[in-house]
Amino acid sequence: MQTVQDAPALRAAIRGWRGKGQTVGFVPTMGNLHAGHQSLIRLARARADRVVASVFVNPTQFGPNEDFERYPRTLVQDQAALADEDCDLLFAPEVDTIYPFGAGHGVSLRVPQITEVLEGAHRPGHFDGVATVVCKLFHLVQPDLAVFGQKDFQQLKVIERMVRDLSLPVKVLAAPTLRADDGLALSSRNQYLSAAERAQAPLIHDTLLKMRELLGKGHAWHALEQVAAARLTRAGFVPDYAVIRRAEDLAEPVEGQRDGLIALIAARLGSTRLIDNLLFD
Repeated sequence: MQTVQDAPALRAAIRGWRGKGQTVGFVPTMGNLHAGHQSLIRLARARADRVVASVFVNPTQFGPNEDFERYPRTLVQDQAALADEDCDLLFAPEVDTIYPFGAGHGVSLRVPQITEVLEGAHRPGHFDGVATVVCKLFHLVQPDLAVFGQKDFQQLKVIERMVRDLSLPVKVLAAPTLRADDGLALSSRNQYLSAAERAQAPLIHDTLLKMRELLGKGHAWHALEQVAAARLTRAGFVPDYAVIRRAEDLAEPVEGQRDGLIALIAARLGSTRLIDNLLFD
């Protein structure tokens, strides 16, 4: 696997593949890779001739009181994990490669409406940073397809809308959420949890399952949101939201709607903020 840090080297490698008529799949990450990330690489490998992954901890998607400084940087381990999955190239740029005028002074994208609720409401500016960096990476890599995990469901929908609105020639693929045996969604932030918190954390997934079960039994979605938030609070979580929304646009369901829905939870457990979701059948 080749590792490059600058745009000319990245583009030279991709030109060589394009010259042979090969397609390019792309998996953007912030590093500290786990089995969930590796599943994204495998999906890209199955759909494209060549696979590029990026590792870049993007400063513009972190708020002033978030964990940018302590976010784990593990490039050597990430290189090994990517090589194990037959990734062809790792793009690991410095900040000034992505933001030549500085992270606070560059062009910024905003995807309206869908970024203003849930994560967007609790993390102002977060999705502006996500959309901006992903758009920049798409222009640098110029992939045929890009893979994103469903665990960050709202992020996935933001990227899909950005790609459609800007007519970018990239097919966005969604990869299923990978979970530990006890149901906890895999995340780089899980390592922040203490042993006691780690044992408690699967209650988020259990609550999502309960929301789906009760909706199927005819309970009103807005009542289930209150039940879910109260259940998490009693267990020691501090929920930002526990909601049921339309999967297509994250808007509130119409009364009596049962199809095309998703439950989403974001909650703090100790100092760690966890998110998860569950699509309804």
